[in-house]
Amino acid sequence: MAKVSAAVSYAVRETEVREFPFPDIEEDAGLLKVELCGICGSDWPQYNNYPRTRGPLILGHETVGVVDRIGKYAGARFGVKEGDRVALEEYLPCGHCRFCRTGDFRLCDETDTLNRTDTIRFGSTPVSVAPSLWGGYSQYQYLHRNSVFHKMPAHVSARLGTLALPLGNGVEWSCLQGGLKIGEAVVIQGPGQQGLACAVAAREAGASIVIVTGRSTPQDKKRLALARTLGATHTIDIDEEDLFETVADITGGEMADLVMDCSSGGPAAAIAAIRLARKRGRVILGGRSPDKKAEFDTDILVKKFLTVKGVRGHSWEAVELAIQIIASGKFPLDEMCTHVFPLAQTHEALMTVGGQGQPASIHCSIDPWR
Repeated sequence: MAKVSAAVSYAVRETEVREFPFPDIEEDAGLLKVELCGICGSDWPQYNNYPRTRGPLILGHETVGVVDRIGKYAGARFGVKEGDRVALEEYLPCGHCRFCRTGDFRLCDETDTLNRTDTIRFGSTPVSVAPSLWGGYSQYQYLHRNSVFHKMPAHVSARLGTLALPLGNGVEWSCLQGGLKIGEAVVIQGPGQQGLACAVAAREAGASIVIVTGRSTPQDKKRLALARTLGATHTIDIDEEDLFETVADITGGEMADLVMDCSSGGPAAAIAAIRLARKRGRVILGGRSPDKKAEFDTDILVKKFLTVKGVRGHSWEAVELAIQIIASGKFPLDEMCTHVFPLAQTHEALMTVGGQGQPASIHCSIDPWR
């Protein structure tokens, strides 16, 4: 009987290709034939913290593929049929808690890997949990009864389709959580895939000023140039220019209506974001960092009447809007898709995303058939 090949992370920065049997598909489940799976920035820290994963696992949760098998009840539940092309979210929510019922299913306890260790989620569940095929770095991926789908237009390439979730984060953070309005000024800290996604979403939403910041590294210089191509009106190299003076100059002294920290700069970046916001401004904190120490004058929140919000992930609505942006062809998003690796080079792919592999990466993907 044919086997399924998948890249299994089995130790810190260690991956090997293993074979698994095709799972039996019950009437409330299915199987996805993977076209391509994007590599999320969150896969890199997970690759470096193997003991937290509860054992060997198949990473990958930005999957685009074709429904290969579908159970009778699952088809009705998912709203898809065999042969449908879809993007798959990472969440496996229960469907009945207050978070699920109000559309915030990414916060459902059953799929909340940040706050619980006994949950299941695509790309985060060990192979010891049957039927093992929980990640997208695989030829086939199991479709749990609580899977969340999005139809993928036929004209959108798999490479662009893998941007559905990261761009969904950009839409969620900029528009749905950040409340971006037409004509507003936005500062985005960090020109990685999330920062660039926020820049695209901000331009699509009608922001008049979109400022993306970065550093003097060769990687950031390329990303800042791409940010302008994707719609940023200004970019700032904070190693060469004074961040606060430059933003004040660009905005006529008003500073930003919305500031989004998409960097991994920790407390220093968060404090900078708060300083960059104008009175009645909003601050969105999406970057995570191992540096936990923070000392700042909390009175600034009162004096400037600020709204500060931590964000994570995306809603179903945000991903739907992201797919519409991708399908429109209005932005040269293919320039974000820099690398595609075969299954056997998954380790190199992850190292590249972590800045220790091939140069000039932004968004990378795994092609399990290559």
